[in-house]
Amino acid sequence: MMERDNLRLNVSLLRRRVPNLTSAAKAVGLRPATVSNLCTGKISVGKSEVRTLVALADLAECSLDELIIRGEKIEMIETKIKTLDLFAPLAKGGTVGLVARKNMGQLVVLSELFYRLKTEGFTTILLMPKGDFPELLDVLGNVDITTQSIDETYEKITALGTEKEIAFAADKGHVVTGGIYELQERLQQIGMESVTTFLLDLTGEVMDEEMPYGPLETLWQFDADLSARHRFPAVNPVVSTSSVLEGAHMDQNHFFIQQRAQKLLRRYRELRSLVNVRGEENLPTSEMQTFKRGERLEAYLTQPFYVAEEYTGQKGESVNLQDTLKDVQAILDGAYDSQELERLNYVGKL
Repeated sequence: MMERDNLRLNVSLLRRRVPNLTSAAKAVGLRPATVSNLCTGKISVGKSEVRTLVALADLAECSLDELIIRGEKIEMIETKIKTLDLFAPLAKGGTVGLVARKNMGQLVVLSELFYRLKTEGFTTILLMPKGDFPELLDVLGNVDITTQSIDETYEKITALGTEKEIAFAADKGHVVTGGIYELQERLQQIGMESVTTFLLDLTGEVMDEEMPYGPLETLWQFDADLSARHRFPAVNPVVSTSSVLEGAHMDQNHFFIQQRAQKLLRRYRELRSLVNVRGEENLPTSEMQTFKRGERLEAYLTQPFYVAEEYTGQKGESVNLQDTLKDVQAILDGAYDSQELERLNYVGKL
């Protein structure tokens, strides 16, 4: 008998069949947030309502057997960026959406990822957006191939062959036209499954939309508060998510620590709002430990990037997932309660 936790949605099929999934979901009475959580694995298929799955199958004009994939392994790409690997791992061969306003650091994160992936043997490709975006110059230094159209991108990717690992990035403008879905379908038809796609919106309008890119394997939502306080990478650890987090695909120790860390940070953010209004001295004694540990965990999750070395004067750091898990567990358990907060800012492993 098939394990319920070993089920997931066929997101690529949904993406091809229902490009405008937000509107389509609303039209049949589904909450876009629910659909998004199902696609990323935040809500497991085994625990979802049957009517929701039936409605999605109807939208995609497919059977439930086609919509639900059984027993497939989702492989994680370890970026060695602490907050990404812990809270919203990169799904190999999947699509990741970067949700950010301007100046939140999304292009620095993309440039850093391209830099790191290139050292792991990936070929990096950027489909240039329509319009003038001088801020892309910093990213181009870590791009192997630039293209100007969907057709040219298809030709360049196919020329690399099916054995080559590819990291591909495109602006939301190519999502809106349907070009990205067309490209992904064409690549799937010829067996090109090693393309990991990054979607971003250079206008920043993506923050105001519920499902700006449609179904995703990984969602990285950037946070204005983290950015304003120079806590980079400013990826929100509470709401960012990934299909890698599905129970059947994730190491249980990783899952346990991730859940504890997320719970702490969620409460810490609530307490921080109170501190900003009333002052830290007015926090209840019972909440002080939570606040202090949340501060330390948030500080630890900052990380120096290789691509920013000339601007920050700090050497880039890579942290293996197992080191991240060990360090985070130590912070959660109070091992660093007496550590000065500043000593946890922009470090590698502890």
